[in-house]
Amino acid sequence: MQKIPSREEAWMLFKKYNETESLTKHALAVEGVMRYMARKYGEDEEMWGIIGLVHDLDWEKFPNMHCKKTEEILRSENWPEEYIRAVISHGWGIVTDVKPESLLEKTLYTIDELTGLVATSALVRPSGSVLDMETRSVKKKWKDKRFAAGVDRSIIERGAKMMGVELAEIINDTIMAMREVAEEIGLKGNPA
Repeated sequence: MQKIPSREEAWMLFKKYNETESLTKHALAVEGVMRYMARKYGEDEEMWGIIGLVHDLDWEKFPNMHCKKTEEILRSENWPEEYIRAVISHGWGIVTDVKPESLLEKTLYTIDELTGLVATSALVRPSGSVLDMETRSVKKKWKDKRFAAGVDRSIIERGAKMMGVELAEIINDTIMAMREVAEEIGLKGNPA
């Protein structure tokens, strides 16, 4: 019998498979952005947030089985198919052939990489904060392919196109969402 997981259950499952601070901050950032986007689009904030939180569940312990191991884990926990499919679809074209179809899936696919670029852009600011960062700052860093070289900008562009939004809009939404969780993800800034 499939059971809708609570945020606490999702968090405990995430912590069971992940210990690193960087991956935890990334999971919390993606959760925050997914919650923000769910509110923006009038969708289920709890569901979107939980999916964002566990999207990289297997990354730390099973990087060579990314998404596949998460699918296995979530199935063994009797998570709903809709949640499992959404999580797996964020690896489309990289580690899975599950194409993002729903707005939730397209959003996760788009903002996963983007949270990394926004976080890295915030960390190099004098303030070390996302709270005073503007969209243009991220767009400026976007052009420098050596900056945050691990961020695949083509995925973000493809995702924004699938969502039917301009790049500047999704960058702005991601910044605004990350501001809401700035303290949890270590982007509140340097102490004065």
